[in-house]
Amino acid sequence: MSTARRAAGPRALRLATRGSPLALVQSRSVAARLGAAGVDDDIELMVVKTSGDLAPDVPVERLAGRGAFVKEVQLALLDGRADLAVHSAKDLPSETPPGLVLASVPERADPRDALVGCTLAGLPTGAQVATGSVRRRAQLSWLRPDLTFTELRGNMRTRLDRARDSGAGVLACAALERLGLAAEVEEVLDPLVMVPQVGQGALAVECREDDDRLLEVLAAIDDVGAHRALLAERAFLGALGGGCTLPAGALARSGGDGALTMEAVLASADGHVLLRSSSDGADPVSLGTGLAAALLDGAGGRELEEWRR
Repeated sequence: MSTARRAAGPRALRLATRGSPLALVQSRSVAARLGAAGVDDDIELMVVKTSGDLAPDVPVERLAGRGAFVKEVQLALLDGRADLAVHSAKDLPSETPPGLVLASVPERADPRDALVGCTLAGLPTGAQVATGSVRRRAQLSWLRPDLTFTELRGNMRTRLDRARDSGAGVLACAALERLGLAAEVEEVLDPLVMVPQVGQGALAVECREDDDRLLEVLAAIDDVGAHRALLAERAFLGALGGGCTLPAGALARSGGDGALTMEAVLASADGHVLLRSSSDGADPVSLGTGLAAALLDGAGGRELEEWRR
């Protein structure tokens, strides 16, 4: 794919985004942040349908390829139809396509998972939990082997309705908060109980790597600590060689001195085996890849069926 420079002269910046209510709220929040930072460009949202959007009833792990919710948005950047794109960072594959750059990570929202419909302790034996995430299923199965699961896809209102019908569901705190639905939360799951997905709660703003002016603009809304934490989590995911369908999670946090601490989990899909490790370090990539190695090789994670395929 070829890259294209943004034409000279005043005109609106074109921001590519998915069309879901959550994606639009997130993109508008980035536009507002840019305005608050003194960027006076008009920003036009350009809605792009992704392959994931076109298959709303297909479980995430069965969608062909990786990046089902971002590929078409990234293509709009690469062919010059858009100038920047806003993604939920958890939807991004671990590798950025040539020609693009992860230019900005604004301040991160709550990265934790939340139960809606019922608390974990309140779920009766054999209760059904709605979630389409193999990571969530594996960790819940480790905690409560009696639980059963059903798929959960669609927009947030659809997910909430299905979760209530099932008895409970697991959703991201950040998504509920951004949509004004925090009151739906029955229990927030501590990362010591449920390690979040890589990038959960973070937004990723991409642009073309040769757009120097836009790179400077986007730096104005970059949260350095959140960006470094995301780089560490993505390095972990990349070292595992997979995307968001793996039964794995990681959460990195940046301290006041710039040092990072990180918790990571690797599990079998059925939750019978669950491996956890934590570490700290100054270099995000070394921290992420080191934790992946500790789980895969040091703790025996490479022997799990998911990594022997």
